[in-house]
Amino acid sequence: MKHAAHVQGRVAMVSEHAGPLAALGGPDAGGQNVYVAQLARQLARRGHEVTVYTRRDSPDPPDLVTTPDGVRVVHVPAGPPGFVPKDRLLCHMPEFGAFLARAWRAAPPHVVHAHFWMSGLAALDGVRGLGVPVVQTYHALGTVKRRHQGADDTSPPERVGIEARIGRECARVLATCADEAAELAAMGVGRDRVSIVPCGVDPVHFAPVPGAVRSPGRPGAPRRLLAVGRLVPRKGFDRAVRALAEVPDAELLIAGGPAPGDPLLADPEAERLRKTAAEYGVADRVRLLGGVPHADMPHLMSGADLVLSLPRYEPFGIVPIEAMACRTPVVATAVGGHLDTVVDGVTGALVDPDDGGSGLVAVVRALLDDPDRLERYGAAGRRRALALYTWDRVADGVERVYRELAPVFSPLPGGAR
Repeated sequence: MKHAAHVQGRVAMVSEHAGPLAALGGPDAGGQNVYVAQLARQLARRGHEVTVYTRRDSPDPPDLVTTPDGVRVVHVPAGPPGFVPKDRLLCHMPEFGAFLARAWRAAPPHVVHAHFWMSGLAALDGVRGLGVPVVQTYHALGTVKRRHQGADDTSPPERVGIEARIGRECARVLATCADEAAELAAMGVGRDRVSIVPCGVDPVHFAPVPGAVRSPGRPGAPRRLLAVGRLVPRKGFDRAVRALAEVPDAELLIAGGPAPGDPLLADPEAERLRKTAAEYGVADRVRLLGGVPHADMPHLMSGADLVLSLPRYEPFGIVPIEAMACRTPVVATAVGGHLDTVVDGVTGALVDPDDGGSGLVAVVRALLDDPDRLERYGAAGRRRALALYTWDRVADGVERVYRELAPVFSPLPGGAR
């Protein structure tokens, strides 16, 4: 789709720990980085002036970088110019907010879109007295994280209270799925102030790769299960490893963690998964791939018989829609965004997140024994991804919200954006 070059609205995005230029796969680099980068790109293509403000986490890049798509990325000095885990960034948000206030006082944006709760805090400080609406996307909620992680939750204790305050003070909250909207309502954020706009996938990049042959086309080869994500316990890779013990003639590939060449052996979650595989007698059928380059992921997904997405909780979950776009069926836990994206019995299967393992095993075995059903699920998943989860669709939803808050985003005469 070709959009007009007319500069229509000024959009300031705030993403304090997840910049659009970051390499994916690091401790705090994942779906939020992809969302910010893709949404910024789409909005810039539609003629909006988009500036992303992200914390300087390295002394190397210049203060301002302009991407080939015309998105301006500003590296904000807030805290040391090096990596700081996101759960330790709260003390640097006043400095971040003060920087935004100075920048916007001279040239206010038409709308500010904050990504993650601490970004919302800085954004609200930045617009104080300017009358600029702030749109908040949390990407994850502290109430959910605390419920599932308990004492292992490393978030600042103030997080839940601050998130609720942001929800009350901002102009609109964008939830990525119905489950998150319900959680926000329980936090006291009125449903009339919440709009649901999902995350997206690039269907040109994530598409079936003809050269990637699934196991029916590889006589004698094991059936291939694939799990993708950051190597952290909540992603549930251990569940896939344990299930493999009761799924004969199958292998499990786990893509995530340190980049190729980095010490995967030293990663604590990788070590835990290796020990689990040895304990269940499947060490010879589990392969830890480490971080797989973004360019190689469609080939990997297209060659899998099933993608397993088994987190204990998941705010949205981009992996299932990436797999669906590659025409690969998905088995996912019935949590968060999976409840919206994976249609049980149509594009894959949903399993109980509290199931001890027998239900997951039964579902995986039944699907692997039914190649025709796998083919139907894969085709339906591709159709669903194209219909609902392209980044162009996501930008449509976000732009509608901007339009309600700032008339400058209304369509231009003649239908041009």
